[in-house]
Amino acid sequence: MDISVKQKFKQELFGQFARIGKAFAGPYRLQIVEILAQGERTVEELVAETGLPLANVSQHLQVLRAAQLVWVRRSGTFAFYRLADQQVFEVWRAIRELGRARLAEIDRVVGDYLGDREQMEAVSAAELRRRLDDGTTVVLDVRPRREYEAGHIRGARSVPVKELKWRLREIPEECEIVAYCRGPYCVFADEAVSVLRAAGRRAIRLEEGFPDWKARRFPVEIGSGDRFTARGSHARTNMPSAQPRRTL
Repeated sequence: MDISVKQKFKQELFGQFARIGKAFAGPYRLQIVEILAQGERTVEELVAETGLPLANVSQHLQVLRAAQLVWVRRSGTFAFYRLADQQVFEVWRAIRELGRARLAEIDRVVGDYLGDREQMEAVSAAELRRRLDDGTTVVLDVRPRREYEAGHIRGARSVPVKELKWRLREIPEECEIVAYCRGPYCVFADEAVSVLRAAGRRAIRLEEGFPDWKARRFPVEIGSGDRFTARGSHARTNMPSAQPRRTL
């Protein structure tokens, strides 16, 4: 193979790889990837999540689709978007971890908006799994209910952060509580821990989020799962579920 042919081959090959990098090269597209890691969304739901105009969200989705990073499922007049596969989240996770390791500005931004998180104890995924095996910890999924039903840590209970204050009586008082949400920069878990501690509960947050837990191949469930009763027990509700629980 002569030099000119080899150069053309390399240019075309690495040009295809660069399509992936270009698709990830935008803060809103990274945000969309993190949202879709929780479960599929319509364009309208992504508009509500990101605060972007509909046209902008559609454009970002087109870029992600062109790079084969998201798929679309159509149902009637609605289009539901999801990540193409687990590898898409893994790439975002690698970008996130590399950024945290190399860019001091990330810690500054987190500190400016989320305050001193060092005062809020966090537990690793590996440690939480050990505690779940011991049965000494109550785990709260404080994401929106729909995200919980799309997938959650096995044994976790759904208490969206917006409902937490008026559902405190459902949560056992004698156990330590671990709250988790979408990822390490999601504020839902921080807010939940603050509410729980203000109520005199022992509460900490998970360092990462559900997609990270799933990426580690730790036990997860799909479906509505169990709910607390008014007395704080773990009895299963008798209400019918549109999506039965399934363990993975």
